Parts: sequence; structure tokens; C-alpha cells
Amino acid sequence: MKFTITEKKVHASAALREYAEKKIGKLDRFFRLESEASILFTSERARHIVEVTLQNNGIFYRVTEATSDMFASVDSAVAAIERQIRKHKTRLAKRLRAGELEFEPNPGIVSDDAADNEEETEFQIVRKKSYPIKPMTAEEAILQMRLLGHEFFVFKNQDNADAFTVVYARKNGGYGLIESEVAQ
Repeated sequence: MKFTITEKKVHASAALREYAEKKIGKLDRFFRLESEASILFTSERARHIVEVTLQNNGIFYRVTEATSDMFASVDSAVAAIERQIRKHKTRLAKRLRAGELEFEPNPGIVSDDAADNEEETEFQIVRKKSYPIKPMTAEEAILQMRLLGHEFFVFKNQDNADAFTVVYARKNGGYGLIESEVAQ
């Protein structure tokens, strides 16, 4: 597994870096291909925050955990990513080619019956909405999104050759754009 460690407003000791790499490196057992992990250590007030982004075969897992101890934050983040992998196990297995996702349950972890039932159910679409997608600028789309009170808005971007684009409100403020690319 390849690691990228970033520190923001905090100095991570060598022991903390080794601990995080060891714990997060164990997640590599779920995948056949080599994974990439980005770890961000942050400290705000009395909270120690760890953000872990794991990327494997085009699939991203992202978790942010905050506790009073940086080592506990790493443990919580690893547990949360394991839950994400377990929760989406059946969906990922259908999507990926056979054998890309290797999942062997850990005998030390007790599974909840409720979590097992949740994994077996299919996603259910409860509402469908259609509307014409009009060419507009990103600023117009943000205005439209805010007027509607939504967290995202889909439009054709006039500034980028009418590319299919999604604008969304970010949790930390500001806006983000997701644009389609022409397949070659």
C-alpha cells in the first residue's frame, strides 16, 4: 500500500506515523490490487482529527474521525472504513470483475444480524424526477441550486463545450464542480 501523510496544524510523531501505516496497511488484505492511502492529521481545539482516504481500483473510501487522542482517531477511522467495505461488499462484488474484491471475515469481529440483512437488500429507488438540462454557466447553476434549496444541481456547462456538469455545496463552505470528460 502506498501512503501519503499530511499534517495540518499538528506535528505527527514518527510513532504515530508508523502506527497509522500499520493499522491502515491491514486494510490492504481486502483487495488484490495495490491501494493508495492518504492520511491527514489535524488538530482543532482539543480534538485530534484523522482523515483517511483509501483508493483501490477506482473506488474511494473516505472517513474523518475526531477524538481526544490521535491514536484513538486512527483506530476509529480504520474501523469505519472496514464497516464501509463490509456494508458495500455485495454491491462491489457485482460491479468489479471476479476476484478483484477478496473478503474474508475476521473471526475476531462479531457481525450484527442487522448489518448482514442490510447488505443483502438491493437499493430501492423511491422517487424519480425528470427535467430538461439547460446550458448555463457555473455561477447561474449555483444561483439556481441555492434558489431551489438543493445541495447539488446538474447542468450543461456553457464554459466547457456543454459538458455534463454537477455543482455541489461543500461541507466546509464553497462549491465544487464535477464535469464529464469525452471518452476517447
